[in-house]
Order: sequence, then C-alpha cells, then structure tokens
Amino acid sequence: MKLSFAIATVADAADLARLATLTDRHLQAKHGRGAAKCEVTEKTVLAGLKHSRILVARLPGEIIAMLRLSAKRPWAIDPAYFTPVAIPLYLTNMAVAPAWQRQGIGRQILDEACLRAAKWPANAIRLDAYDNETGAGGFYTKCGWRAVGRVTYRRTPLIFFEYVL
Repeated sequence: MKLSFAIATVADAADLARLATLTDRHLQAKHGRGAAKCEVTEKTVLAGLKHSRILVARLPGEIIAMLRLSAKRPWAIDPAYFTPVAIPLYLTNMAVAPAWQRQGIGRQILDEACLRAAKWPANAIRLDAYDNETGAGGFYTKCGWRAVGRVTYRRTPLIFFEYVL
C-alpha cells in the first residue's frame, strides 16, 4: 500500500486528536485501565505542534499513523543511557489506527522518521516504551532499534531505545 508522509499542520489537529484517542482507547480495551491516556484533545495536539514536528502517514482522505519528533528531551528519559551524540531527537506519541495495525504501517512511518531526522539534521533518535504487555519494545527491536536501558519512572517500567543515524 502506498502511503504519503507529511509534517502535520494546524489543520490536522482534530484528526490527530481523534487518531490518538482511538489508539489509546484500543490499548485500554485490550490491556485495561492505565494502559493509555484515552482522551487526547485538539488543544494538546496544537501545543505539541508548537514545539515539535508531527509526522503523519496518509492514505487518500485519512491520517492512519502519526509520531512526534522533538529536540526537547522528555522528562522520563535519562540521557546517561544513550550513545553520546551532538544532536539527539526524541520520538513520542506514536500511534497507528487500530484498523491498520500489524500491516507494516508502523515500520513505514518509523523508517520515514529516520530519513527525515537525518536531514533535520540529527545524529540519533531516542525514545522510551512501556516495559510491559502494553509496550512496543518488541516492535522497536524488530525495526532495528537498540534497547539501551531499563528503568522504573514513577512506578512505570520503561525501556529506552535508540537509533543512531
């Protein structure tokens, strides 16, 4: 399937909020309460657009996946675990619409994020994933990302991953 990729704009905010909420609800239904935030607002998406780039994957007329890249380090990520680089980026808020999961969409948007990050320019992408059944650690490993550490932050087990560009 041929996806198109683009950086989201303010005009995409409502669609992105719906996608994130739908994906979070799916995780919660599958894994129980506490598995996801569940309600993502347009206001939250708009705030994210001010300080990061949100990459979207589209089919005609529909955003089916998204992820956020930012130069600002999220609070739960400890840089001591990662390969020292001059310019790291941080990946957060990845979501693939439940109807499109397990069809290679996540890998495609992740690959596109790596291509765009190299042109940012950046030297690595870092992220954290839940270290439990709701987490995507196995997915990132299959995509060639390297697990660099495990921590518990505010009673939440996390795995740190990196992809050096």
